[in-house]
Amino acid sequence: MKPDVPIFVAGHRGRVGSALVRALRARGHRGLLLRGSADLDLRDGPAVERFFAEYRPEHVLLAAARVDAIGARRPGPADLLADNLAIQGNVIGAAHRHGVRRLLLLAPSSVYPRIAVQPLREDGLLGGALEPGDRPYVLAKIAGIELIRGCNRQHGTRFTALVSPPVYGPGLREAIDDPYAIPALLHRFGEAGRAGLARLALPGTGTPRRELLHVDDLAAACLHVLTLEDDRLERLAGTERTGSPWPPLLNVGTGDPLTVRELARAAARAAGYTGAIEWDTTQPDGVPGGVLDVTRLHVLGWRARIPLEAGLRETWQSALQPRAPEPAPDIRALIARP
Repeated sequence: MKPDVPIFVAGHRGRVGSALVRALRARGHRGLLLRGSADLDLRDGPAVERFFAEYRPEHVLLAAARVDAIGARRPGPADLLADNLAIQGNVIGAAHRHGVRRLLLLAPSSVYPRIAVQPLREDGLLGGALEPGDRPYVLAKIAGIELIRGCNRQHGTRFTALVSPPVYGPGLREAIDDPYAIPALLHRFGEAGRAGLARLALPGTGTPRRELLHVDDLAAACLHVLTLEDDRLERLAGTERTGSPWPPLLNVGTGDPLTVRELARAAARAAGYTGAIEWDTTQPDGVPGGVLDVTRLHVLGWRARIPLEAGLRETWQSALQPRAPEPAPDIRALIARP
């Protein structure tokens, strides 16, 4: 892509959107179209249509979504589903009508069934029941993927959804009430280290496998797919036998899952905790982990590059700052590398 190509990053202030902006700017892109929700409400169809008509983005990175927030800010399930359906429908529809060359929709690995054969393949979508607590948000994402699939088949568009595991990285401090989330683990180990605790108990057995992806690796994967030659993606779509001229879905991940025990030990080292870790097996392990099959993206020439230990240290250091810093120079170099 030329540096001045207009690229609309929808949701540029969110966890993934801000990483996309960092990655694009690191590569010298000057044509970024960035709008906050106060300037452009993506639930407003006519407003989205006017924006696309005026600015004519050539590429769209759709990281915008309404999420299931914590506490009083938590939307009801009907609002969560309706708002995300509206955001995706408006943006994907306007992208088709205004000739957007490529669009990427970001989706979580929870779009796959709760219980499924691991690793999770792209053709496993809609193959079983979803996690009940995630249904409104996840069903909206699945609808977005199916809208992309339909647009590709009916209109010949070149739109793709990228499905990723949970991401971590600088500035991600939310969800500390979830004992299995990276911010929670780092927070607990950091507090335990400061208090000089000799041992710390975590819930469950520690045996389920989890997959995590640094948010800057996810951004790098998005740019890799966005800039691939057309024929490579068209050949991949032909092997999927979906009737689509373009692959509607690609998994993004490390291809290197680890157990919760391994993750906990790595988080303890990052936060400077040197005591023992014990496991309370009377408590549940939580939602079964999803490990993604990333064979197709590896075939297309992309692999995750940020080591877990380095990423966790960076995440912990950023949590100690009043504001999330820019990525460390070594990680920024990894993103910018062609």
